Amino acid sequence: MSFESFIAQRFLKIRKQRRLVPLITILAVLGVAVGVMVLIVVIAVMTGFQAELKRRILGIESHMTVMRYNEWLSDYRQDLAKINRVQGVVSSAPYVYSQGMLRSSKSMSAIVLKGIDPDLSTVQVKTTGQRDLTQMLSHGGNPQDENGIVLGEVLAQKLNVTVGDGLLLMLVNAQQGDQRVLPGMKQLKVVGLFETGMHQYDGTIGFMNIDRLQQLLAIPDIATGIEVRIRDADNVAEVAREVTAALGMQYWATHWKQMHRNLFSMLEMQKVMMYVILTLIILVAAFNIASALIMMVKEKVKDIAILKVMGASNRSIQIIFLKKGGVIGLAGILMGLCGGLILCLILSHYQFIDLPGDVYFLTTLPVEISLADLAMIVGGTLSICMFASFYPAYKAARIKPVDGVRFS
Repeated sequence: MSFESFIAQRFLKIRKQRRLVPLITILAVLGVAVGVMVLIVVIAVMTGFQAELKRRILGIESHMTVMRYNEWLSDYRQDLAKINRVQGVVSSAPYVYSQGMLRSSKSMSAIVLKGIDPDLSTVQVKTTGQRDLTQMLSHGGNPQDENGIVLGEVLAQKLNVTVGDGLLLMLVNAQQGDQRVLPGMKQLKVVGLFETGMHQYDGTIGFMNIDRLQQLLAIPDIATGIEVRIRDADNVAEVAREVTAALGMQYWATHWKQMHRNLFSMLEMQKVMMYVILTLIILVAAFNIASALIMMVKEKVKDIAILKVMGASNRSIQIIFLKKGGVIGLAGILMGLCGGLILCLILSHYQFIDLPGDVYFLTTLPVEISLADLAMIVGGTLSICMFASFYPAYKAARIKPVDGVRFS
């Protein structure tokens, strides 16, 4: 142990006859601990919300969507082959979009229909039962499942239907020229339900087999566009440029970062603002650290003078009080880390906070602890504590040996 560390440890010992300075020191430690704990929990919730939102969006949507200007894709199989040859592309699949009205025996609701190829599609959503989405839409030659549809649970609740119930679909024919003719009614069967936890998907979207939806729209072997999934979702912009270059100028591609740019930019800005605002709690605790050290300097004038008479330099005295401030800060940081991590584990294992799905994008409160966020919180807090200790350490170093005799 160095000389400065030994003296700093002796100065931090609590003496029964003088309780004021130790009390302020304890309050400073608790203030830092509370600030770090709150900051860890809030940043973990913001990080988890952003990561979970991204995971669920990319589960039901593709990384990239390729379409042709002003027309649908009639030769999409050739386009699939060209896209799959682009480096970084994992899979591609055609899809058909349409809108319609669903009617059950008790209710009616609008729907966005999406036809997918069960053999090529990689949609990843949580479904009821043992089968996944692609298995539900792969009827395997069973004529009873040819008109099958998979609904979101929120939409199924609106229509008051469950698996096995029948529905009537009113769908505008894509090749219908006379707009005065009312669209026909098609009978469908609910073969499954899915849940993403996001109200905007669970309450509006239904999945069908692409072949059956093409028949209903009278557009045989035509696709609205192509969904593409790549190896690295964060590198989607560069892959999108390569895909459009491989297909030609008549095609255009959009990716998830463009479609949800405002949403994720808002979440990132909120995370930064919460970090700045909650850092004020640590700043208040830093004032307590400065106050405790200033009072300790006043109390230790005689001891500091004796140390200087014995040969201690101004730098050594300054290091002693900087280490005291660092110890107070580290004690608060460790307590805050323990408390914050315990609260995060409780929130992640026990989902006792329910969010309204029609207000927020998610229905549960996600938590994700990032090592980068923890390092930023610990580093920022320790820097604030050391900065708060600089002025008392500077004042202690300026004390002259004669002051110990004058104020003894």
